[in-house]
Amino acid sequence: MKILSNHCFLIILLLFVSGAAQIKTDYTTCMNHNSPCFLKKLPCPLECPTPYPYDPHAKVCYVNCASSICQAECKNKKPNCNTPGAACLDPRFVGADGTVFYFHGKRNEHFSLVSDLNLQINARFIGLRPAGRPRDSTWIQALGILFSSHSFSVEANKAATWEDEIDHLKFSYNGKELVIPETYPSLWVSTQNDIKVERTARKNSVLVTLPEVAEISVNVVPVTKEDDRIHNYQIPSDDCFAHLEVQFKFYGLSTKVEGVLGRTYQPDFKNPAKPGVAMPVVGGENKYRTASLLSADCSSCVFSTVGVPNKDESPVMDFGMLDCTGGASNGNGIVCRK
Repeated sequence: MKILSNHCFLIILLLFVSGAAQIKTDYTTCMNHNSPCFLKKLPCPLECPTPYPYDPHAKVCYVNCASSICQAECKNKKPNCNTPGAACLDPRFVGADGTVFYFHGKRNEHFSLVSDLNLQINARFIGLRPAGRPRDSTWIQALGILFSSHSFSVEANKAATWEDEIDHLKFSYNGKELVIPETYPSLWVSTQNDIKVERTARKNSVLVTLPEVAEISVNVVPVTKEDDRIHNYQIPSDDCFAHLEVQFKFYGLSTKVEGVLGRTYQPDFKNPAKPGVAMPVVGGENKYRTASLLSADCSSCVFSTVGVPNKDESPVMDFGMLDCTGGASNGNGIVCRK
């Protein structure tokens, strides 16, 4: 057996070191003060080695601060429309219990998706009434967020035809237009550090974070020709109905939380969606209608600019992004249903 020369040995050593460097992982930290994982420095999994990947399509490393396990996990940057907390399509919601239901509302009106003591999230619906249909086909065109004494909105700009290379997002903060550079990564943070917006792609995708309150993943998409063919929406030639796909993750919602989606986070909530129905439609237009995108005047709204959760009140456990794809139960006492 021949002994390797010093030159060959050096090459092998360099390759080994290079390979080790390629799989080096970063660390991530939970910054939620109410979490048992607060300030713990945790190594990222090899599948997602960094919280800030250069590739916008790569999964990111993060800490599920609501978990007592305190370990870093992987997640997609864009909304997952099939997991709890999602609102996509026309619009199709996935409740906190994993139940899928539809809430159509009415076009050109606003509805409260979530109303809690310290958080209000409204949606503006756009749509049309196909010939021969008894109701509007609708999509979420904008989100309006109220927190403390501040407001934030994110909207999908109207477009006749869809072009991937055009950014269709529009932002405002406290009533003033907000410009976020079309680069990746790109981050805007308020002066009080109570809200941040980061682009998860150069165009049409962002993550809105209210520290220790909520994370909202937003993506703009059109109504595709295939969707139009399948559902016979009768989309006109001058409007592709650009709309939002969204996914919410909440921290410490109060037991009083309301809203089209928020009510599913109540600890004693019983979903009115009928089991076995392929497309269960849930009502509540009159309960959740608001006067505008940034109003909390619906009959069931509980938000107040000075209202904060009562410390003596038991918060709802955080299960805004449960993965229901692997079985009927996630191990936290919540049953996933479709």
